Amino acid sequence: MGTEQTPYSPPPAAAPHRPVDRETSLVTTVHRWLLDRVGALWALLTARPLSLYAASVLRIGYGLLYLIFLLREFPYRDEIWGPGSPWTPALAAQLFDQTGWNSILLISESRAYFELCYVMALVTATLFTLGWRTRVMSVLFAVVVISFHARAIFMTDGGDNLVLLMVLYLVLTACGRRWSLDARRDRLRKARAAHAPQPVKSFHAQQLKEARVTLTTVVHNCGMFVIAAQVCFLYGSAGLYKVQGATWGGGTALHYALNLELFQPWPALSQLVNEFPMVIAMVGYLTVLVQVAFPFVLFGRLKYPVLTVLLGMHMGIAVLMGLPLFSGAMIIADAVFLPDRFYTFLPLLWRRAAQHIGMRSERRQTAGSGSVPAQARPEVPASDHPRAVRGGQTAPP
Repeated sequence: MGTEQTPYSPPPAAAPHRPVDRETSLVTTVHRWLLDRVGALWALLTARPLSLYAASVLRIGYGLLYLIFLLREFPYRDEIWGPGSPWTPALAAQLFDQTGWNSILLISESRAYFELCYVMALVTATLFTLGWRTRVMSVLFAVVVISFHARAIFMTDGGDNLVLLMVLYLVLTACGRRWSLDARRDRLRKARAAHAPQPVKSFHAQQLKEARVTLTTVVHNCGMFVIAAQVCFLYGSAGLYKVQGATWGGGTALHYALNLELFQPWPALSQLVNEFPMVIAMVGYLTVLVQVAFPFVLFGRLKYPVLTVLLGMHMGIAVLMGLPLFSGAMIIADAVFLPDRFYTFLPLLWRRAAQHIGMRSERRQTAGSGSVPAQARPEVPASDHPRAVRGGQTAPP
């Protein structure tokens, strides 16, 4: 009997490693990473309002700056914005038809109406600075700034433009949560509510409240991001424009600026600074470097010395070139990059300094009282006293 032979079948070859699995895992990792980043960004926007102290500093700074500006121009208000201005209301109305601007100052050409608007502008700036009903006052303050800016638009400069932009951005922010009358009123209300029974709210009312809080937080955070982006754009574009100029590259730009009669509030001081050309050139190069590098140093500790340099630069511009409004607007705008822990540390630092000064004064008083003993008046014997009894009579003094 013949043996049956089974047909030979080769063993199955090992399946090669498929690159599809690797691509799938890579896509999954990238997708998970993107979801994490989107979730972190959403949490950053909705979890809590950011930089509340910085927003309050911007409110106080720009409100006070514009209030001082209106008070300084009070004697010349009619020539700048009033009916007696060379830029008449009719000319301003023709310009508004072309540009789309508008101003509440042009509703009436009456002098009494203009004076009323000016007084209301002063009151609005004061209440906005103090943080009274900040939501409403921020809108009214923006209307005031827009109206006065548009009425005398040919007399404005970079400082006025920056104030206008920042005031519009502050409408979006919760700039009254700190250092304001609104914050004080909220603390008092919470203190009273802590001892009172809490009312039971319905589910829909609770949902509406949470939605309102989330929307307010998102709008505030977006407003603060826009303010920070605006300042970064200003510094970056200014630095890049300076790099393209031959005078900044040659280190002579500040020399020419100091010799312009239009920007010489104190000519003697400008001439004194102009006598140090090497220092002027170094300051010019440092200015360009700091402005170009500013957007790239905001996420590290290097931003603090950069902000210090910018503070000195703006103070120099205010003093040497006579541009206090522009310098003040830029210094206030730089405050948006300081974290809340910086502003909360300032009162603590102030209290520590006050305690240290008080302790030093107490030590000085203690040391003074210990080194020089109290001088008691020695008792004078009766026989040596000028009023001693002589012969039964008291001698005259």
